[in-house]
Amino acid sequence: MMPKRVKFRKSQRGRMKGNATRCNYVAFGDYGLQVLETSWITAKNIEAGRVAATHFLHREGKVYIRIFPHKPVSSKPLETRMGKGKGEPEFWVARVRPGQVCFEIGGVAEDVAREALARVAHKMPIRCRFVRRRHTV
Repeated sequence: MMPKRVKFRKSQRGRMKGNATRCNYVAFGDYGLQVLETSWITAKNIEAGRVAATHFLHREGKVYIRIFPHKPVSSKPLETRMGKGKGEPEFWVARVRPGQVCFEIGGVAEDVAREALARVAHKMPIRCRFVRRRHTV
């Protein structure tokens, strides 16, 4: 996963602090996976989580991915001298903050969703927890 186009090819690393104020509740499915730490999640991690969930569900229910890797991470080749500019973009990451819901599942029983999201959580580089949809009247 990566954006089709970007305005700027390379970005600075930046600082992530505070908790998520957006995307912090289950909106599309019935159950979700909520992030408990601040981190970058790579496009490979997201894809691995998606594959794990869809494989476990056997085409039942629906998997929603609430994060997208917008940020390019660049690195210089090994054994290269200092200087000569910034390295080329190597991979893409999604910034996540504590409280953000990254995956959701709908249309399946709770125990099935809990097991599927546990498998997704194993693919993530950070701690996550299982959350339910808020009560709607």
